Amino acid sequence: MKPILAIETSTPVCSIALAQPAESPALVHEQCVQGTPGHAQSVLPLIDAVLAKARLSRHDLGVVAFGQGPGAFTGIRLGCSIAQSIAYALDLPLVPVNSLLAVAAGFVQEQPRVTLVALDARMDEIYFAAYGPDLKELQSPMLIAAADIERFIAPRLYYWRRAVGAQKETELVGQGWQVVSRCLPSEALAALKAMPITWRDQEALPMARHIASVALSRWQAGQTVVPERALPLYLRDKVAFTTAERKQGSGGNPKVATMATDLVLPMSAQDLSAVVELELQSQAFPWSRRHFEDALAANYPAWVVRREGQLIGFCVAMLAIEEAHVLVIAVASDARRAGVGSMLLSQVQRHAEMWALGRVLLEVRPSNTRALAFYAQQSFTEIGRRKGYYPAAHGQREDAIVMSRRISET
Repeated sequence: MKPILAIETSTPVCSIALAQPAESPALVHEQCVQGTPGHAQSVLPLIDAVLAKARLSRHDLGVVAFGQGPGAFTGIRLGCSIAQSIAYALDLPLVPVNSLLAVAAGFVQEQPRVTLVALDARMDEIYFAAYGPDLKELQSPMLIAAADIERFIAPRLYYWRRAVGAQKETELVGQGWQVVSRCLPSEALAALKAMPITWRDQEALPMARHIASVALSRWQAGQTVVPERALPLYLRDKVAFTTAERKQGSGGNPKVATMATDLVLPMSAQDLSAVVELELQSQAFPWSRRHFEDALAANYPAWVVRREGQLIGFCVAMLAIEEAHVLVIAVASDARRAGVGSMLLSQVQRHAEMWALGRVLLEVRPSNTRALAFYAQQSFTEIGRRKGYYPAAHGQREDAIVMSRRISET
């Protein structure tokens, strides 16, 4: 395979890496600069430096990867735009890699364990995500007040560990944990340290060599995007808040937001009995247990929602070249109209954004007027019909209304 150029500019450290996967072991050249404002003056000279060190030209490249954030607004926009420019000029595919995943990629897991990654988001907040072996996503990247993190982790850690069969202590990595140590109340900090957790590295930042490593596996799997589809991953809508906005938690600022009691978690084999039971209650022609087992085996994105330990909703999706396709979604009857369905659709959309997909797609029966109204409220619009798509009573078939929600519109 041809070399991979990786660009990471989302933190105070600007790093550029050139990975040559054809070598055995894979050879990586990396150049870094720390503390330069915005990195605009550093990126192109560093790219030239790694190419010169490898004795290659830009025309020798096979793919361009970049850190899409979350991180500094100016930095991630810079990295994205330079990656797009190079990819356009050389007709190369792109691989966006989120910054938290890049940090996790730097820590080899010899045994099944959970890795909790935190990066400094400023204003006493952190960007946070959780990963399992093979970088399986357990918690999507999110923005949260550092003082709230123990309350967020405590009810979820058991399910994250269960989802991957974790045998070793959970690892905390990333320089965001320094913010947590400073901001977390003493009792909450003691409670966090009492969990089965190892504070492994509180200095770690996303580096280009780790972005190159993730990009290689995605490139080999055909998971690349065209340049115009590559966008930064923002988790904060705005940087500056008025006093009134901060009191209200407006604009995406979670500082005073209450902690949700409904837990969105990755679906695992241990969830399937409850998932199948809810599916039987929700659908006239339900998926079988084998359908769900096959979806998990194929690594389809799938989530459940639990409230006080009880499963009250689930969703299974599939990623295609241009879209995320919702295959099945259900919410328990006594939990409807409480935002559970919206949480699950938001989870699908966040996943689609990280993979630079353009829309979320789903099908619904014309006879299911309640679902049609709900999807319309969620900004889905009808784009077509599939004739005879669904089985119906008495051996008949029912059409499917195909609905879509553009990522850029939401």
